[in-house]
Amino acid sequence: MRYLWIFIALIYVVPRIVSAQSLADWKSLCEKMVEDEIVNAGVKNVRVIDAVRRTPRHEFVPLPQRKYAYYDMALPIGEQQTISPPFVVAFMTEQLDPQPSDRVLEIGTGSGYQAAILSPLVKDVYSIEIVPELGHRAARTLKRLKYDNVHTKVGDGFLGWPEAAPFDKIIVTCSPEQVPQPLVDQLAEGGQMVVPVGERYSQNLYLFRKTDGGLVKEALRGTFFVPMTGQAESNRVKQPNPKNPEIENGDFEELLGENDLPTGWYYLRQGKVVTNPSEARSGERYIEFEATEPGRGSQLLQSFAVDGREVKALKVAFDVKGDAIGHGPKVTDWPHLVVTFYDERRATLGSEVIGPFRGTFDWYRQRGTLSVPVRSREAILRIGLLGATGKLSIDDIELAAGR
Repeated sequence: MRYLWIFIALIYVVPRIVSAQSLADWKSLCEKMVEDEIVNAGVKNVRVIDAVRRTPRHEFVPLPQRKYAYYDMALPIGEQQTISPPFVVAFMTEQLDPQPSDRVLEIGTGSGYQAAILSPLVKDVYSIEIVPELGHRAARTLKRLKYDNVHTKVGDGFLGWPEAAPFDKIIVTCSPEQVPQPLVDQLAEGGQMVVPVGERYSQNLYLFRKTDGGLVKEALRGTFFVPMTGQAESNRVKQPNPKNPEIENGDFEELLGENDLPTGWYYLRQGKVVTNPSEARSGERYIEFEATEPGRGSQLLQSFAVDGREVKALKVAFDVKGDAIGHGPKVTDWPHLVVTFYDERRATLGSEVIGPFRGTFDWYRQRGTLSVPVRSREAILRIGLLGATGKLSIDDIELAAGR
């Protein structure tokens, strides 16, 4: 599984958990993760919840990262790829509606964790990985842990697995610009497919149902996966412009389907889009975060391309309002707008912040200039209470290259 939410916790979560975890009793750690981050986040399918509870995630994580295995965060697995956060795996699996008689195709084996979650839920899992080192390592892990109904191979997921088709369900853990036609062809009539579709930094997770040979889609939520490579990458039409970084839907006016989730953004926790034309600073909507328990995740993310060789600084402006904002578990834990930068290998280069925001205050326009490391190739903007308590409202975010 190759998901990029590894970045969401690096600044505010990791410093608190570095010494917090031992794997001596992984089942109790997993149980707490399931209750706090999966059940409380809205996953309801009891079979899926039980599969996550019984799967030893630490077995799919490199040794240096195992102390983080039972936190809801992505982790590096090598080859510039990651294992997805458990909530993402659980959510996508639930949307797939796995049945005991299903034959499932997975595109993007990654660590093998998603295939392991699916294994007890379906008849057979066929999983394809384009990166040979990852594919072979995952196959060894799955075999060692006796997931005997998982079949793996190294290849281009764009082409699917025609020899094993048709499939009742297909799950894709990397993002093509359009659903590959071979996958449509290999999905059985009436079957379901969960796949993130879109541009490099603007993707939505969709549930597709095959009806009369075509796909009927349902938008689920914004997301951010690495792009599907191989033939899918050569077919890609739209490419981001890292010399001209920008934020999509910074005024939260565009919503995804009927979910009231803002397009262009992902990983919304403890927040909602509010429709109130008399209160909004731009249009009729804004984002509002509210939390009563210190330390709970409260955030919203958006990724964008930025080339530090061309862009030396980012000019950021946004409207902000606070109501009884108190600090998080530590007295230094306050809400900020955070931009974290990454190099071409997606290694963290550091973060720049605007804030903090404390107490109660009416709407005002906040401005700031953030320095861009010269090795930057992409970045993630993060807003929210970030572990603090109270209510924080934000609207009309603007971001542009500066000097």
